[in-house]
Amino acid sequence: MMLRTAIAFFALAVVLPAATVRLYLKDGTYHNVREYQKQADRVRYYSTERSDWEEIPLELVDLKRTEQEISAHDKERHEQAKLIDDEEKAERAAKRIIESIPYAAGVFQLEGDKPITLKSAESKVVTNKRRSVLKAMSPIPIVSGKATVEIDGITSPMKLPAGEPEFYIRLSADERFVIARLERTKTSRIVQHWDIIPVTKEVMDKTDEVEIFRQQLADGLYKIWPTKPMEPGEYAVVEYTEGKGNPQVWDFTLSPGSTPVSQSKP
Repeated sequence: MMLRTAIAFFALAVVLPAATVRLYLKDGTYHNVREYQKQADRVRYYSTERSDWEEIPLELVDLKRTEQEISAHDKERHEQAKLIDDEEKAERAAKRIIESIPYAAGVFQLEGDKPITLKSAESKVVTNKRRSVLKAMSPIPIVSGKATVEIDGITSPMKLPAGEPEFYIRLSADERFVIARLERTKTSRIVQHWDIIPVTKEVMDKTDEVEIFRQQLADGLYKIWPTKPMEPGEYAVVEYTEGKGNPQVWDFTLSPGSTPVSQSKP
């Protein structure tokens, strides 16, 4: 067994090419060499073209150019190795995040490595005639005209510091999802304004969206965060199908000095 391993190692060593550098001459030409040694009045080098040691007078060799190119190649290799290492670290970190997020549909934040599940808010469709509770992802009978989707209360129990919060959303279906600014009233917060088309009852929704980045981490799992810092105020992650009137809402308040508060533990 040891003999077979030794033979295999020897064969690998023969097949693998040695690193090649250019030993430049002052006339602009160069030799491809595996290594070289500066001696008193000459340079001794191993030619990769002839697979043998050779010598050349030192006065003919452009050592400065040779060393500069070697240094540049070393720097490039170091930068490439660092880039690969950084990419591998990022991939491992992303894998840990994906594995930590609960598989059930919802919206989550991370406190360190711990996922925090945001509580889905109970939203209502409000018209000038009635107030109806919206069931999650299930459109309710609605009449033509205008309506608003609202959440009771003027602030959310979920307090987060202002800035650039990051969320993870696992979709329950192939839905649209956004971060929305909420409009305060005296007793509630408005998530969407609706125009309901007669006959078809199609909903034309208006949502005050925050510009965000979306990164898909896995099938149905996304990371979302704002493209610029968000001002203090009332917001929500909203998942819905355009025209269907079926929003799910996870509300939160951005307030200076606040820290995330767990609504429920996964």
